[in-house]
Amino acid sequence: MADSISPALHRPVLLDAVVRAAAGARRAVDATLGHGGHAEAMRAAGVEVLGIDRDPDALVTARTRLGDGGIRYLEAAYADPAALEAVTAFVPDLILLDLGVSSRQLDQDLRGFTFRPGAPLDMRMADRGATAADLLNQADAGALAEIFEAFGDERRARALGREIVRRRARAPFATSDDLVNAIRAVLGPQSGPGDFARLFQAVRIAVNGELDQLRTALPAFRDALTPGGRLAMITYHSGEDREVKQQFREWSRACICPPKQPVCTCRGRALGRLEPRKPILPEPDEIAANPRARSAKLRIFRLADVA
Repeated sequence: MADSISPALHRPVLLDAVVRAAAGARRAVDATLGHGGHAEAMRAAGVEVLGIDRDPDALVTARTRLGDGGIRYLEAAYADPAALEAVTAFVPDLILLDLGVSSRQLDQDLRGFTFRPGAPLDMRMADRGATAADLLNQADAGALAEIFEAFGDERRARALGREIVRRRARAPFATSDDLVNAIRAVLGPQSGPGDFARLFQAVRIAVNGELDQLRTALPAFRDALTPGGRLAMITYHSGEDREVKQQFREWSRACICPPKQPVCTCRGRALGRLEPRKPILPEPDEIAANPRARSAKLRIFRLADVA
C-alpha cells in the first residue's frame, strides 16, 4: 500500500514502517499532517484519518492532494486544547507524530528554516508569534546558551550566546548569514553545514516550543487511544527522542514506585509495551534517496488491550 503515494511529492520518512504500524487500524490521527504522505498511504489501506497541522500552507497542500474523502482536517498545533479534544473525540486506534520540519518547508527560503544565504530568520511553523530573529535579538546570553546546549548539544553554548549578544549590539540579527557568521566566529573555520543545521534546529525548537508541546501531548494521546491502540513517534533530534523514550519506558513498567519503597502504591501494572523494543531506523537505500532521513527514529508504544 505504501507505493500508492503520489510520485510528484517527496516520499515520507519511514513510510513502510508507519503503514505496518497502521495494520488493523480503523481510525488514525496524523497529528503532524504536513503534505499528507503518511495520511495518503494509511487512507489507501482503508484507514479513516484525522489530519492535524499548525501550518495553514501545509493543510492547503494536503487538502489539494488528498481531497475530503476518508480524511478530516484541523488547523492547530497538535498539543493545543482544540487538537487534544478533537483527537479524543475521534477515538483513534493509531496516532502518528512525525516531528521536525517538512522538506517543503526547508526548501522555502522565506519560511526561514534554512541556513542558505540571505534567508530571513523566521522559523515559525505558523504565521504568528515571535520569530527566530526576535529570539536572537531579545534573549539574554544565558537564555541563548541554554537553547544551544539543551537543543543543539553545543559544548561552546555560553560562548555562542555571548557572541550573539555582542554582534546584535552593532546590528540586529535579520538573516541566516548573521547566525552563521556568529557560529563561525565561535566554532572556528572548521565549522560547517552539520554545525549550522544543528544550531539552526536548536533555535527552531525554541521558537516553536516543540519539546514543551511534546511533553503535553504524549500522555494525552496515550489516553485517547482505544485499548490495543498504537502511538507512533518519528523523531529527528536527541531531545525529542529522549523525551519519547523516557515516557514510553515508564508506561511499560508495572511499578513506578521509588526503588526502596516496601509496598507498591502506584498503578501496579504496565500501561502497554514497546513494539518493537528498539527504535526502527531508515534503511540505507532510504537515506541515500533522502539524506534528511538519516537521523530519524520511529518508536511505537502499544496500549494494553484492557484498560
